[in-house]
Amino acid sequence: MTAMTPAGTTQSPHVPAEPAPDTLTAVPVRHWGRWLAAVAAATALVGLIGSLAGNKNLHWDVVGRYVFADLVFSGLVTTLWLTAAAMAIGLGLGVLVAVMRLSSNPVLRALGTAFVWVFRSTPLLVQIIFWGYAGALYQHVLIGVPFTHVTLLQADTNALLTPTVAALLALGLNEAAYASEIVRAGIQSVDPGQAEAAHSLGMRPSLTTRRIVLPQAMRVIIPPLGNETINMLKMTALVSVISAHDLMSNIQDVYAQNYQVIPMLVVASIWYLILVTALSLPQSWLERRYGRGLAPAAAAGPLQRLVAGARLSLFRTTPAPTGPKG
Repeated sequence: MTAMTPAGTTQSPHVPAEPAPDTLTAVPVRHWGRWLAAVAAATALVGLIGSLAGNKNLHWDVVGRYVFADLVFSGLVTTLWLTAAAMAIGLGLGVLVAVMRLSSNPVLRALGTAFVWVFRSTPLLVQIIFWGYAGALYQHVLIGVPFTHVTLLQADTNALLTPTVAALLALGLNEAAYASEIVRAGIQSVDPGQAEAAHSLGMRPSLTTRRIVLPQAMRVIIPPLGNETINMLKMTALVSVISAHDLMSNIQDVYAQNYQVIPMLVVASIWYLILVTALSLPQSWLERRYGRGLAPAAAAGPLQRLVAGARLSLFRTTPAPTGPKG
C-alpha cells in the first residue's frame, strides 16, 4: 500500500535490500605444461652436468692446471686488445663509410658501397689469411710521390704486417663494413626535419651531422654495437690460423705439445664464457637505457631482480609504532 505525503506525492513501498554476493576467490591458472617442461629441462641439465663431471676423458686435472696458466693469460690480454682495437677501427671507419653512402656526392656513394660490398661479400677467415700472407703479394711497402720514382718510405711487408697487426686490420676492416650499416640505419631513423631545421639556421651539412643527427641516432646505433662487440670477441678466435698469439692461438700451441685437445678446448671455452658474460651485462643495460620509449619494456632478468630486491630492502623504512589514543 502506498502512502500520501503532505506534498501530495506517493511513496513507494519499502524494498528489502538484496543480500551481498558471496566473496569470489581468484584461483590462478595452473600451467602444468610449464612445470613439466621445467622439470624435464632440469633433469636433462643435471644429467648432462653429471655426465661431464664424471667423464674421465675430459681430464679435469689438465683443465685445472692450465686454466690459470701464464700462457693462457697472455692470450687473454691479446684477445681483449684485439677486440677493443678492432671495434675502435670498425666504428670510426664505419661512421665515415655510412656518411659516404648517404652523401649527395655520387663518387663518395660509389666508394662507400664498394667498400661494404667487398668486405661483406668475402668470409672473415679469408680476409684474415689474406692479410697474414700479404707479404707474398707485395714484398715491400712503398710510400712516395705518385707517377715518379721518388720514395719517401720503404719497409718490408712481413716486418710491418706482423700476425697481430694483420689480424687487427682484418677484424677492423671487416667490422667497419657491418658497423657502417648500423650507423646508416641509425642516421636514417632521425626525422629529416631535424636536419632541415639545422640547415635553415645556417649550419653546414658536416656540422649538422656531427651536432644534430649523430647524437639522436645513438639511440639506435649503440645497442646493436654491443652485440657486435660480443661477436668480435668470439671472432678473434679465427686469427689463430695466422698465429696471432691470442687465446685460441696459445691454446693450440699447448695441445700441439701435450695432445690434450679436448681439455684445452674446455679451458678456452671457460674463458670465452666468462668474457662474453662480462660484456653481456653492460650490453643489456645499454639496450634498456637507449631503448626506453622505443619498444615495450622487457622483463627484468634474474640479476636485475636481485639488485632491485636488495635496493628495496636497503631503503625500506618501518613505520614507528603508535601508542593508544588517550
